[in-house]
Amino acid sequence: MKRSIYWFNLFTVALILTLGAAGCKKKVKGPTPIPGRGAGLTGTDTFPTETVGARGPGDETAKATPLTGAGDVLGQNRRFDPATDEQDRGPLASYTVHFDYDRSAVKSSETSKVEAVASYLKGNPGVGVLVEGHCDQRGTEQYNLSLGDRRALALREYLANLGIEGDRVVTISYGEDRPADPGNDEAAWSKNRRGEFVVLRPKQ
Repeated sequence: MKRSIYWFNLFTVALILTLGAAGCKKKVKGPTPIPGRGAGLTGTDTFPTETVGARGPGDETAKATPLTGAGDVLGQNRRFDPATDEQDRGPLASYTVHFDYDRSAVKSSETSKVEAVASYLKGNPGVGVLVEGHCDQRGTEQYNLSLGDRRALALREYLANLGIEGDRVVTISYGEDRPADPGNDEAAWSKNRRGEFVVLRPKQ
């Protein structure tokens, strides 16, 4: 009788340990989705609105993101480098894209500007483009660093959707550090919520 109880207890302990070990296995996470990328997007589609929870109104600020930082998480295999290439703001200066407050989605009213940038790049295959993400000065610095980055990435994805190779496009976030208008009202803020395009040319 004692021997039976011993074997029963031993079997019970072994079963509990086996089930516990199986329950502790971690699930393997899939790759992080690329912001703005989706099936069936066309050149006239807007990208999904992005919001980040747990923040108050007016939470919009950011500092420049190093080119090896958040802007490179997607594995931007760059042929162009703003640190060594010549930068020319002139050709694409009139195609600045403006965003709604606290949003990184490309508005339908702004898509023609991105399409014009894509046309320029297709007509000038030897150049690349630096996409700058900017925000107005309201809110926390770190949040707007991320928001400016998402804006730049949304424009990069839109260009990719229009047929521009990813290795020709580099992104960076400047947040509130480079305002287009230093004012402190909605008229100024609406100008500062933007994405700008800078032509990159390899130095000869």
